[in-house]
Formats: sequence, C-alpha cells, structure tokens
Amino acid sequence: MAVQVVGRRYAEAVFDIAAEAGTTAEWLRALEALASAAADDEARAFFENPAIPDAQKHSALAAIMPADAGEEVQNLVRLLIERKRFGHLPGILEAFEEMTLRAQGIAIADVTTAVELTEQEQQYVSTQLAQIVGSNVQVRSHVDPEIVGGIVARIGDQLIDGSVRTQLRDLRSTLGRR
Repeated sequence: MAVQVVGRRYAEAVFDIAAEAGTTAEWLRALEALASAAADDEARAFFENPAIPDAQKHSALAAIMPADAGEEVQNLVRLLIERKRFGHLPGILEAFEEMTLRAQGIAIADVTTAVELTEQEQQYVSTQLAQIVGSNVQVRSHVDPEIVGGIVARIGDQLIDGSVRTQLRDLRSTLGRR
C-alpha cells in the first residue's frame, strides 16, 4: 500500500506540471517507457543498487528515456534514482493514467471476475457501469477465481459487488439467523 501512496504523490506532482504545460501525452509516453524498464528485474536492480554510482545510472537512462522526454521527466527520474525509488515508476504511471483519464471525464473501473473477460464483455461491462456512474468508464480487468462468478467493480470509492461469493455469504448469514 505504501508503494501506491508514494507513486500517487509523485504522479500528482508531475500531472500538475504536465497539465499546466499541456504535455500530458508526452509525459504519458515517457512514463510508459520508464515504467516498463522499472518492471524489468535486471533494470530495477541496476537502478536501485547502491553500489553503482548515480552518475553511471544517469548515463544509462539515455538507453531507456524516450527521445522527446523533456527536462522535467529527466529530473523526475534522477530524483527517483537518488531517492532509491526507481521501482515506483509503474505505480506512478498507473496513477498518472488515472488522472489523465479523469481530466477527460473518464472513470476507471477495476473489475474483478472469476474468468478473463473478452473484449466484447469488457465493453458491455463498461457500458453498464457508465449508466450507473453517469460518465464514460474504462475497465481495468482483474481475475480472481475465488469470487466463483459474477462481478466486483470498484470505481473510485464506489464498490459494486455482484459476486457469487458475496451472495453465498449473504445467504449463509440469512439462514444462520433463522
């Protein structure tokens, strides 16, 4: 959870900079490339290794930094390296994407199902959730076989739990009261 909080804080700071400068698309491309590198175990180990001098890490950034990355992006990555937080880039990207979509009036729905949803099913879920929340919805799909069936959707602070697991728990509770 702490990783998410740290990632969100950095994302909020850079989103403010990007939105003000009108460079959210450029930031998004740069963060995607950097998060991809941070998700790689070898790259992350290199950038987080305290035995490797920061100057060497900074020069290695040229290999992963997009050509159009601005000075602010480079400063962010240098700061993350110096603070040993390079591994937070995937979380920063995720939060930045959410903020970008929210600024466009699109809500993010974390949808959990027992089996993987097809593209058509994701579109259907998105349409149904959009009717509930009153705005466009982008579905981020997750699989958890333990919910047995049905769907669990979280949009911001709103939770919609239509899982079979919850229905069975509710039934058990109701029968236990009799």
